[in-house]
Amino acid sequence: MAATPITDLLRLPMAERVALAMALWDSLDEEGRSYALPLDVELCAELDRRLAAHLQNPTAAISWEQVYDQLGLG
Repeated sequence: MAATPITDLLRLPMAERVALAMALWDSLDEEGRSYALPLDVELCAELDRRLAAHLQNPTAAISWEQVYDQLGLG
């Protein structure tokens, strides 16, 4: 596969750039993802707490539209 200059990639339509970014992210293994987004202990604990709360009561989740409305952005 031939190399594509970053300037060419930045000219792609937004949807294609997003798809490319997601493909690059998906190509990373767990170690690569941890390196790319290091999380401190407190943040990991908070994310674990939120996931556990969601798994315990998934119906408590609200949509982005509801969040926007509550923030007065909808």
